[in-house]
Amino acid sequence: MANTSADDRVVLVTGVSRDLGRRFARRLAASPGVARVIGVDVTPPRGDVGDVSFVRADIRNPVIAKVIAKEDVDTVVHMSVISTPGSAGGRGTMKELNVIGTMQLLAACQKAPGVRRLVVKSSTTVYGASNRDPAMFTEDMEPRRAPRSGYAKDVAEIESYVRGFARRRPDVRVTTLRCANVIGPHVVSPMTSYFRLPVLPTVLGYDARLQFLHEEDLMAVLGHTVAHERPGTFNVAGDDVLMLSQAIRRLQRPSVPMPGFMVGNVGQALRRARLAEFSPEQIGFLTYGRGVDTTRMRRDLGFEPRFTTAEAFADFGAGLMPTGGRVERVLAGVADHLPPAEPVEPAEPAGSVGSPRRPQPLEVPRG
Repeated sequence: MANTSADDRVVLVTGVSRDLGRRFARRLAASPGVARVIGVDVTPPRGDVGDVSFVRADIRNPVIAKVIAKEDVDTVVHMSVISTPGSAGGRGTMKELNVIGTMQLLAACQKAPGVRRLVVKSSTTVYGASNRDPAMFTEDMEPRRAPRSGYAKDVAEIESYVRGFARRRPDVRVTTLRCANVIGPHVVSPMTSYFRLPVLPTVLGYDARLQFLHEEDLMAVLGHTVAHERPGTFNVAGDDVLMLSQAIRRLQRPSVPMPGFMVGNVGQALRRARLAEFSPEQIGFLTYGRGVDTTRMRRDLGFEPRFTTAEAFADFGAGLMPTGGRVERVLAGVADHLPPAEPVEPAEPAGSVGSPRRPQPLEVPRG
């Protein structure tokens, strides 16, 4: 398929109040062939947006159709899909922003005859994570266990609505990018929050396979997709995989292997303390991991990431201080930030009278 230049494009980008959306919109506005970029979100961006025209609008509201019509938008880049309930104000609001927001945006695009291209930033989370997964998911595969809640279910619903839109508007070139976990020095996400913990809880007996996409490669693939007509669904990730145990060693952080249910309990405490976002789907990912095939990304989309998975993770980890070798002190520091545990009456040994046994010190395995 021949390349098509982005001559005088008018591009609308959703989700510009978040760092990645703001940075992409600003970079796109400076790209040759793009006449204007309109950034849309419910709150203004915190950083400099350059030549981007910001419009304060909620994509859950039909008013987004008026913005698209008024600005003569021909290309829409949908980046307003949220993965953390905390950042959205709760799971209910997160689902509204993700699913209802996407539905309203697609309805607005359907009514706008000038829209010719739609790019949706999706996620490999749509494949789920289970012990029945293949070594590598291709774009034509379905998850072995359909997601029943959370971000993964949102992504699955969003993609189904996007496919419906593509059938109703066959004149619009629709590209869905299933991106691996985005990582880099500036990225704040459930995954980067996990790796920034001073002690990393892991699921006993498992070593997850991880794939990452560097934040710069995310910007590059979005820009490449806007500039070239490449309709379809594409897995986007850096080359190769990294085992969770390898990632932890490279960060020089201690790990604490524990049964899966205990990781869930620790995750709830960390979430309450606002140290990290731990969802059941993330625990599943840290248990089984996930691998995706990127053949179609290179062959059909024509994109080559600059960073491999290992290089992307190394760039992220370069700015983190190692905490290995100080397990006990680190654990004590983490405990200071956790909510107090419920008091438990110590049990007296059978047949004894008086003081209970002295509790034994906890032995923490080193990662």
